[in-house]
Amino acid sequence: MAEFMIYYSAMKTWLAFWSGIFKNNPTFRLVLGLCPTLAVTTSLENALGMGLAASFVLVCSNGLVSALRKVIPAAVHIPCYIVIIATFVTAIDLLMQAYLPALSESLGIFIPLIVVNCIILGRAEAFACKNGVIDSLADGLGAGVGFTLALALIASVREIVGAGSLTVWGDIAIKNIYSDTVVLAILPAGGFIMLGLLLAAINHIGAVQARRRGEPPPLPVNLDCRHCTMCPAGK
Repeated sequence: MAEFMIYYSAMKTWLAFWSGIFKNNPTFRLVLGLCPTLAVTTSLENALGMGLAASFVLVCSNGLVSALRKVIPAAVHIPCYIVIIATFVTAIDLLMQAYLPALSESLGIFIPLIVVNCIILGRAEAFACKNGVIDSLADGLGAGVGFTLALALIASVREIVGAGSLTVWGDIAIKNIYSDTVVLAILPAGGFIMLGLLLAAINHIGAVQARRRGEPPPLPVNLDCRHCTMCPAGK
């Protein structure tokens, strides 16, 4: 019985992590956090910086919200979550200004705006306040990894098509990948177009895989707060 409980706990933690990467990917499945997604994905370096910063806040805020879930009164839980999130956002913002000033300047206001990112508050409200610390940390890490991978994919395509290069981090870059560049890809309009194309491709792949398994194609996610799959009412 003890071994079964350990196995069950480990599987629950693993599923909490894995779900955020694929099944409930914040960008490609839930279509959340689109402001930073469209704004910072002009280069892979910016995308990785934003993704890692958001992941740090997700993991830390999820863990602290879970640890304090029985202490925070239900009537003021949203303000308390925002204060917790803002604390970690301030910490990562100051750290980036101190040790990564160029990246901090490039990302600009979008680092402080992590405070109001619906992905962060959504995971605190939908998962961390109802589950243990370990599972909440795994959930935050999964959502952070999923968000980072989505940003990296969008940024890679936009930068290669729009600039013909790929700036991985600092001086680490791949030049002259693509000669016939399309500047539109790194402009704001190009962000919308690229995101739409990637969403269409991912939905098509999901439909093809479902048909191969003999299942109906997955239904599209309703894109509003009432049907958000991160909230209890949407499940």
